[in-house]
Amino acid sequence: MLKTGTRLSIFPLSGALLLPGAYLPLHIFEPRYRALVSDALARDRQIAMIQPLPGESEEHPALFDVGCVGKIGHVEALPDGRFNLILEGQSRFRLLRELDVTTPFRQIQADLESFGEDAGDELVLASAARAGIEQEARRFAEAKGYNIDWDQVARLDDQSLVNGLAQVIPFDVAAKQALLEAANLEVRADLLAELLRFSAAGDGDGITLQ
Repeated sequence: MLKTGTRLSIFPLSGALLLPGAYLPLHIFEPRYRALVSDALARDRQIAMIQPLPGESEEHPALFDVGCVGKIGHVEALPDGRFNLILEGQSRFRLLRELDVTTPFRQIQADLESFGEDAGDELVLASAARAGIEQEARRFAEAKGYNIDWDQVARLDDQSLVNGLAQVIPFDVAAKQALLEAANLEVRADLLAELLRFSAAGDGDGITLQ
């Protein structure tokens, strides 16, 4: 089990939100992140996703304080060294400090104990909150012209519904980070409903959090 002070190999990627219990497909093509995946596959299959701060340089950007550890599930190693893989969110973490390493990918010391609830029992919403999320999701889909299998959506558990929507909808970096850092599923669901409501009533594809 991951503990406070755990060393994590990180993949900084803007807009790529990973949440506990949710899945994130990735196409890995940069040499440094090919090395990261190869290292993870040889050790614990863990990769830590975290967003760079907006406006930072692409080479070595400063990072947000909170990210999410994912475990590599399905992986496809391509002949030219690239990877297609799916990460399953395990637990959020708080960045403590960046480590001085010789690997081409960055590594950090992280605290996971602050997010012990991420590994707890199945999280559920009040029925009214669940209904509100589904209603706002329908309005959003209609406003954007998306075709959704609502029968399949209705079969999702509350955590899969909220976290899945938070991941796939094109929120901006700040909104994605706010959803990640939400104290619990109820808070995340309330924020998600607000963002969906705002987006359905406005113009443009991107959804921003001022």
